[in-house]
Amino acid sequence: ATARLRLRASGPLLSRLHRASLATQATNRSPLVIGIRREDKNRWERRVALTPAHVKELIAETGAQVIVQPSNTRIFNNASFVAAGATINEDLSHADAILGIKEVPIDKLIPSKTYVIFSHTHKGQKYNMPSLQAFLDKGIRLIDYELMVNEEGKRQVLFGKHAGYAGMIDGLHGLGQRLLALGYNSPFIHMGQAHVYPNLECVHTKLRHVADIIEDQGLPDAFAPMLFTFTGSGNVTQGARAIFDDLPHDNVTVDELPFIAKDRYNDRYRRRLLALQVNAQDYVERIDGGPYSREEYREYPERYRSVFATKIAPYTSMLVNGIYWESKYPRLMTTKDLAYIQRQRELRTRMLAIADISCDIGGSLEFMSHASTIDSPFFYVDAVNGLEHKDIEKPGVQINSIDNLPTELPFEASKHFGDSLYPYAKALASGDLKHPVISHAIICQDGALVKQHKHLEKSLAESGGLRVANTQRKRVLLAGSGMVSQPLVDYLASSKDTDITIASNDLSEAKRLAYQFPNTVAALLDVSDSRALDQLIKDCDVVVSLVPAHLHPRLADAAIRRGKHMVTASYISPEMQKLDQAARDAQVSIISEIGLDPGIDHCSAMKIIDEAKAQGGKIRSFISWCGGLAAPEHSNNQIGYKFSWSPRGVLTAGLNPAQYKANGQMHKIAEGKLFENRFRNVPLYPGFAFEGLANRDSLQYAEPYGLDLENMDTMFRGTLRYEGYSEIMDCLLRLGFLSLDPKSHVSAASATEFLTRVIGKGDLRQVLAQRLALPVSDPLVSRLILALEEFGMLSSGSPITAATSLDAMSKILQSSLKLNPGERDIVCLFHEFGIENLDGSYSVQTSSLVAYGDAESGETAMARTVGVPAAIATRLLLEDKVATKGVIRPTIKEIYEPLLQRLEAKGLVFAEHTKNGVHNSLQHRMKWTK
Repeated sequence: ATARLRLRASGPLLSRLHRASLATQATNRSPLVIGIRREDKNRWERRVALTPAHVKELIAETGAQVIVQPSNTRIFNNASFVAAGATINEDLSHADAILGIKEVPIDKLIPSKTYVIFSHTHKGQKYNMPSLQAFLDKGIRLIDYELMVNEEGKRQVLFGKHAGYAGMIDGLHGLGQRLLALGYNSPFIHMGQAHVYPNLECVHTKLRHVADIIEDQGLPDAFAPMLFTFTGSGNVTQGARAIFDDLPHDNVTVDELPFIAKDRYNDRYRRRLLALQVNAQDYVERIDGGPYSREEYREYPERYRSVFATKIAPYTSMLVNGIYWESKYPRLMTTKDLAYIQRQRELRTRMLAIADISCDIGGSLEFMSHASTIDSPFFYVDAVNGLEHKDIEKPGVQINSIDNLPTELPFEASKHFGDSLYPYAKALASGDLKHPVISHAIICQDGALVKQHKHLEKSLAESGGLRVANTQRKRVLLAGSGMVSQPLVDYLASSKDTDITIASNDLSEAKRLAYQFPNTVAALLDVSDSRALDQLIKDCDVVVSLVPAHLHPRLADAAIRRGKHMVTASYISPEMQKLDQAARDAQVSIISEIGLDPGIDHCSAMKIIDEAKAQGGKIRSFISWCGGLAAPEHSNNQIGYKFSWSPRGVLTAGLNPAQYKANGQMHKIAEGKLFENRFRNVPLYPGFAFEGLANRDSLQYAEPYGLDLENMDTMFRGTLRYEGYSEIMDCLLRLGFLSLDPKSHVSAASATEFLTRVIGKGDLRQVLAQRLALPVSDPLVSRLILALEEFGMLSSGSPITAATSLDAMSKILQSSLKLNPGERDIVCLFHEFGIENLDGSYSVQTSSLVAYGDAESGETAMARTVGVPAAIATRLLLEDKVATKGVIRPTIKEIYEPLLQRLEAKGLVFAEHTKNGVHNSLQHRMKWTK
């Protein structure tokens, strides 16, 4: 009932003018205004529904006006359409009927128009039901090319054999690459992807060259005989055979396969391929025995099962799949079938590759999980280990499943398609909407499904009210491959619809990380190379920046220019804030401060604040402490600290100025004075000896948190360390080890040489005491010497080159104070809220999280609490769950609420407690002055 109401609601309002206009035109046959949309599904989509030649003829024969959206990538340029008499205009709102090819994004659908496209909705495809609902809601008449058939039911408008052409070309290209990765040269290595050839004539020329190599040099002995198995008999398979048949081959039958296998050493098979064309009777059998009956199979397919895996696959080198499949039929191969083949050592040279030209996701081939792309045409399925990956050298069958193959041959594909469409485009332009081919292809109009498609109401109702259709794979660019990257990639890679590119200036590190996950590749990142950076960004949907904070603005600027969303865990710098308006204008969301601190501290804080306000409470005090530390049992050095994230970030944080409000008093700490103004005791838990440092400008968060700073007693954010940390760090600062002065750069110096350069020559104890104005016998001098020894600075090591002393110190500490195998870290986050309740009472509410790293796996708590929140924010953007644009924090409910829910699913749960009275508060127990 709900579905029926939704179907009917929009028709009378949205399409009144549309009905009146087109009904009149259908009667009077006055010419329509035809729009031709720019294809935007991906950058490779260069096809067009009508070529300039078709447009010129259409205008001459019907007098119709044609509006073409401009495009710089279309195979026919804008000028050629202008020369044909069309108007180039971004705005198609004046068109009566709009012709396209691929699906149209919901937000780009113009209400009350007629759209003629491949909608992929008439079979009730679940992933496109939101699109169908949008056509209904917007009062659009939808005409689908797939339904444009003649009286015999034969399709009239199609790309013919071009998908088969391109699929076979790409398949041969992929096979050559796969064989090379396995250590074998082959004639197929000379084949390129279809899009590199200007036209089919060039393809056939290349095939003749490859054919000569096969006959002269032969095929790899280990893989002969090479059998290409073709399924289906329609245009797709015919196109594939038209390409394959240029190569030297023999056609064989299923019955011959066992004999060919026994005769596999016959020299004939080294210089000729084998082609096997199969139909249903070749690969299905009755479950209870008996002969195959085509009529019975079509009417009662449940009586049959596929035997392809045992009868044909063990002999097949490459499967070219072109069958039309429906769920009532048995699958050609299941995942279990593929595992059966891959487990058999003697079949390791069989089922090397599949060109799934039909691109039926989860269809006749159960393990075909997604459509690949022209940019990334192949993926690999290792059914034995349940893995899907993109490493050409790893085990698995290569799958090519591009869903827009004809666009690799855009000139000939567009010409062929336009030729088949033209008679019906002419009828449409003339206002003849009653043409039988056109009227039969209408799926919906006037806000309702037409009679023959009423059955889709059930599919719409079952779609769960989803509003956005997105059949494309999600693409994430991760900039950076450092310490917190692995949990982020792990989270994102768990969604099979997501491709990840890890871009890093350390390509080997990026590759080591990428190889651990399916659908993940590595790339070299040079943030200073704007052209290469732009290339990486334009091919993704969301950018995740885990590079050093000062590089974020450069990535953000490139992302905004490309209209891509971005995620980063770092604080919003003034340079990032300047990009806010540009991001808003570009409708881009840049979610910043989405790690641990800043990050989930914002989320947990805003949850409590919003809940308190909803009950009429007022926040009078807010205190937040957070720290990432070595677990107590592994804090075995003079500063009680080991690095689980960037040492440079830790060190530069200690140089920041800070300000906060405590018990009604404002406090400011100058730059470089944090350590000497430390809080010597932070009494969060009796079992932890914490000290603390003020964290930047606490006051700036009053506004984004929605707090009234003027009427608050305390507003404080701080960083936790173990007692003794700040004393040593202050000494390093005073001695000059944390200098950011470019004059302090280090060139090929050992740690010992670096130490001498900074403090000078002489007796170490005497020099340190003198430089720090301390007695030689002061325990702090002894502690500092022990610390320098622990840092490895009292013995020569590998040469260090760094831009500043602080950068040199970062490298030293990253090497000397890292978590060793079997050690773990801890993250502690603690919020306290002083709340004046509606009845005048005062309550103290806390929200805390304590998480330990996993010593066995080596995953740190820091990496998990930074990487997972950033990954969740990335998923929210990929799922279009974030409406707010600009440079934003996770302080808004549309981000923090689902993020906290998803964190709980990953075991990161905040504990919340409430006490009465200010005397129970940390605010009361802390000593706020030095």
